[in-house]
Amino acid sequence: MSSLCRRVRAIFTRVPSKPSANFCTTETLGNKRLVKNTSASTTETQLQKLVDEFKKSSKSSRFRHNQSIYRRTVARLAGAKKFSMIEDILEDQKQYYNISSQGFAMRLISLYGQSGMFDHAQKVFDELPELNCPRTVSSFNALLKAGVASKKYDKVVEIFKELPSRVSIEPDLVSYNIVIKALCEMGSLDDALSMFHELDNIGKEPDLVTFNTILNVLYRNGQFSEGDKIWAMMESKNVVPDVRSYNTKLRGMVLDGRVSEAVQLMNEMKSKHIIPDVFSYNALLKGFCDGKNLEEAKEWYGQLQESECNPDLVTYQMLIPLFFEADDFDMAFELCSEAINQEMRLKKEMFTQVVNGLVKQDKDEKACKLVELINSTKYLKYKLELPVVD
Repeated sequence: MSSLCRRVRAIFTRVPSKPSANFCTTETLGNKRLVKNTSASTTETQLQKLVDEFKKSSKSSRFRHNQSIYRRTVARLAGAKKFSMIEDILEDQKQYYNISSQGFAMRLISLYGQSGMFDHAQKVFDELPELNCPRTVSSFNALLKAGVASKKYDKVVEIFKELPSRVSIEPDLVSYNIVIKALCEMGSLDDALSMFHELDNIGKEPDLVTFNTILNVLYRNGQFSEGDKIWAMMESKNVVPDVRSYNTKLRGMVLDGRVSEAVQLMNEMKSKHIIPDVFSYNALLKGFCDGKNLEEAKEWYGQLQESECNPDLVTYQMLIPLFFEADDFDMAFELCSEAINQEMRLKKEMFTQVVNGLVKQDKDEKACKLVELINSTKYLKYKLELPVVD
């Protein structure tokens, strides 16, 4: 990596420094306001420096080819709700020859979409001819994706209906997949299904993305028989389901109370050499947690640990309450310890309940160890204390 890229990466990923702890201990209202204003001013200054450095670095052709720095910088500014700064750095990119490249223009459209600035994304698309960049179905799809990312689902549908004929673009299967996704997200399931069934009539075969989108919304909304019909159609068209397809069906079965069938489906996945991921295991674990089935939950959690994937935050959020509600605080302690080792950001209340339960069961050593573990972490923003026992 060049020294320029290293320097820029350090600047664009740096976390704003926190105000001094001495300020935070001030008790007067006036000084508290001073601390708040000083902190806000410092952050504003740092972000403006980020923008200035980004624009300066953008003069380098090598820098402009580094997509990850663009994504990280825009994400950081969006997280701080500095939308005018996002506009500043992205509009500045239009001066460079790269803007005539479809990929670079699509990047700007995508970044505006990820920031929730769909009007700006649409403006870039509208300006493409002026920027010597032809409008194609690929840039059209980038605009549709930006609309989904911005949650402007109604605009996605509107643009899909009106824009192609106006700019002489023929939508492809990717276009239809994006619009079907938008219809599903806005709750227009009937319209999504109608467009799905229309694909055959216009000579476009649904692919795995199409099927997964439809299956997800059907199973999620409890339409299990319809979902199973779509699954059968997928197999009849020789579209091979992947782990996402199976996860969708697993969640549907669990939602329908068919946990034993979900276990069979999990075994079917393995027999077909489709490796379950953490979402597969979480789907099953949810069924066992909802049914208060501690033994099966332990069994499948053990299988998850032995697999190629790791438990995630959702895993621990489901399992820890299951065991402390059953007064199995030894298992809850083990789960908490593992969660901390993996730097999972569990709520303070969850840890507190486990600590209190351990103390009530006279398991003071484990309670102390858990408190020490939590208080020794740098990633958790709170501390715990042992409860006072009368």
